[in-house]
Amino acid sequence: MKPRIIVCGLGRTGYKIFRLLRQQGALVTGVHHHSIPGERAGDVIIGELHAASTLKAAGIQQAHALVIAGGDDAINLWIVMQARVLNPRIRIINRFFNSSLGERLDQALSDHLSMSVAGLAAPVFAFAALGNQAIGQLKLFQETWPIHEERIDDNHKWRGRLLSELWEDRSRMLIYYLPVEGDIDLVSAMIAGQRLKVGDRLIVGTQPRVRSVRKSMFAKLLKVFTSLRQFKHHAQSVLAGAVVVMVIVMIATLTYVSAEMNLSVVDALYFSVGMITGAGGNDQVIEKAPDSIKIFTVVMMLVGAAVFGIWYALLNDFILGTRFKQFWDAATVPHRHHYIVCGLGGLGLKIVQQLHASGHEVVVIEPDGNNKYVNSARSLSIPIIHADGSFTATLQAANVKSAAAVLAVTGNDAINIEIALKAKALTPKVPVIVHYTDPDFARMAQQVFDFEAVLSPAELAAPAFAAAALGGRILGNGITADTLWVAFATLITPSHPFCGQRVKDAAMSADFVPMYLETTYQTIHGWDLLETHLSGGDILYLTMPANKLYQLWRYTPTSQVMVK
Repeated sequence: MKPRIIVCGLGRTGYKIFRLLRQQGALVTGVHHHSIPGERAGDVIIGELHAASTLKAAGIQQAHALVIAGGDDAINLWIVMQARVLNPRIRIINRFFNSSLGERLDQALSDHLSMSVAGLAAPVFAFAALGNQAIGQLKLFQETWPIHEERIDDNHKWRGRLLSELWEDRSRMLIYYLPVEGDIDLVSAMIAGQRLKVGDRLIVGTQPRVRSVRKSMFAKLLKVFTSLRQFKHHAQSVLAGAVVVMVIVMIATLTYVSAEMNLSVVDALYFSVGMITGAGGNDQVIEKAPDSIKIFTVVMMLVGAAVFGIWYALLNDFILGTRFKQFWDAATVPHRHHYIVCGLGGLGLKIVQQLHASGHEVVVIEPDGNNKYVNSARSLSIPIIHADGSFTATLQAANVKSAAAVLAVTGNDAINIEIALKAKALTPKVPVIVHYTDPDFARMAQQVFDFEAVLSPAELAAPAFAAAALGGRILGNGITADTLWVAFATLITPSHPFCGQRVKDAAMSADFVPMYLETTYQTIHGWDLLETHLSGGDILYLTMPANKLYQLWRYTPTSQVMVK
């Protein structure tokens, strides 16, 4: 039985999810606050997204799953509560910007899955910056594997190789096979000894490599001191004020020593500092001094107090305000092989966390000093330059000429293009990854400007929402040739359609690709996996086209499609 799915909120992301689900053969109904050009009234229900009447008109009481794709967390939460009142058993896939609230809801509500567009898209941006032409991601062995498509051409290194040879490499996972001729699944092709030909396409997951090299504290401090000359303008006013105060103190000290008042240099210095700073000193020193010295002292008191007050204010602002943080961040900017992330929104922060977790050095350019994600980035010891990334001087301060890549991911598409063009003008060889909201314009921008990657978060995240609506908690997903494939874990029960079968037999009949199997005692990979008989309690990790998931819906309740 095909699932009945409702998509609430047909914005850019929601409408992409709606179309994907329809392409995969699901019975899908959209809910939006206004009509969608080209869509029939029965396919899209118009009304308030959280209203009971609107949800009833969309068939909420008979639906299997509800995808909430709006951009307002408060309205999304309202829809969740209204939907659960109308249909307590419905599965809900919810788009939440507040990840903390989303996690709480997942714990409190059964069959509720919170997903974040930024969280889903950020790894693909990071993989693109690292040089992978990723089309998706896969969660395996507590790691995020980039998924990419290999198109076999005349010069491809895999041309003519046996598929079975690629299967044996543990550093990659073969996800799906699309032959240029015929219709054969990956397992059947391997057993038949098929070789890759020109025009074949292979979806592959690659194990990520984590850099373990971290700079010591001594190296970081050394870099700070060597960078002082480059960033001296951050403390120029404070240093100038300190020099003026010291000059005044020295003039006063030398004057008192030369006035033949029987003062040592130390006593004169002590008196001068106390007089100028207002801390007090031995006033008896000048009681018997000539009138000229007394007048000089009065002038020094007034001038010194004014200069010292101004300098103290500058120093206080530098240390306690944002200037010191800006100076420290600028002084700790990496010199080479680092990644520059322009824009610290939700997407930017996730990218920073992904790159940092992989062991790479990152610097952030963010003009808003009050940005709510600044403290999160600082907690990772990420340097932040508070300036406009579209300015040449800002990119130069971030050492763009020696950077590994630049990621322009602000919330403004025009600014992202400007940053990317400025970076290319400064150093044409630096890879540039650009965020562009509209998927169609993203493809055109990449073609026109020849950037390394122009990515749309909506396009990257939509397949994951669609896959989650179609069946269980998804480990990964991707889309190629308009076909959505999903990776997930299925619990083998006595009533499961695969129970008792050899993995390779089930794979050939159901057109899925097994990745590995978890039994009570071991984890099984490779050729041993294909020969293993499935039994109750096993957890099989596999990938298959979303439009073939009906084979599991017929026999297995959604609760049995799970992930550890």
